[in-house]
Amino acid sequence: MFSILIPTWNNLALLQLCVRSIRENSAYPHQIIVHVNDGSDGTLAWVRAQQLAYTHSPQNVGICLAVNEAAMHATQDYILYLNDDMYCCPGWDTALVAKMQELDSDLFMLSGTMIEPRDSGNPCVIVRDYGREADSFDEAKLLAELPQQHKPDWYGATWPPTLVSKRWWFKVGGYSSELSPGMSSDNDFSMKLWHAGCRIFIGVGTSLVYHFQCKSTGKVKKNKGTRQFLHKWGIRQSVFDRYYLRRGEVASGLVLPEPEDTREFRWQVLRSDLKRRLS
Repeated sequence: MFSILIPTWNNLALLQLCVRSIRENSAYPHQIIVHVNDGSDGTLAWVRAQQLAYTHSPQNVGICLAVNEAAMHATQDYILYLNDDMYCCPGWDTALVAKMQELDSDLFMLSGTMIEPRDSGNPCVIVRDYGREADSFDEAKLLAELPQQHKPDWYGATWPPTLVSKRWWFKVGGYSSELSPGMSSDNDFSMKLWHAGCRIFIGVGTSLVYHFQCKSTGKVKKNKGTRQFLHKWGIRQSVFDRYYLRRGEVASGLVLPEPEDTREFRWQVLRSDLKRRLS
């Protein structure tokens, strides 16, 4: 059904949990493609032993190059990008497929809904602590309480797990390598789809994954993603998220309306332009 791209960087225990969750909790057969950054912790040997499709780089090349390399091996019509520190809950894929079948276009981005242990102020997630490391993960409690976890569909799909058609992945050029190792690359990919005419950016409230949070990005030297986004697109990332994607709002329909031409919106666009010119 999906070609699932999983970039990983020496997170073997979490990757093993992630792959097991896909195998045990999916209703459909999926192709799993792992990009192994480095892999000196045993990841490369384990991926080979599991006979998973994989690509490999001797050093960490970041998210952008990793997912693009993995995508070259996708055999299915739909690509799903998943982080290695995510556990896919039962029903995660059936909910995405059901939403996909409501659409009359393959130009869309759907996201699953993350359950996270810490409150980061993100309106698109469910906050509930089931463990912060693989060895402290309370899987039994998560599965027992899963029927209680629910969220309405929301606008602003951008973060993994993200589902797009393979055709449009390659049409817009995948993830932008100039944003390596990957800060703001998700937002940039959404903007590329927006410019291609996509207006379906829906987070599916019943497609749930548990996210251990920042197990790779927390140890990498970050690029200045928000500044790069501003100079590339001419508006601040926060403006795109709020006025275009309407991130976190309850999805009242399948198609996002165009940004409202309000005084506040025009002021934020002007502020973006001034900041770009002065930076």
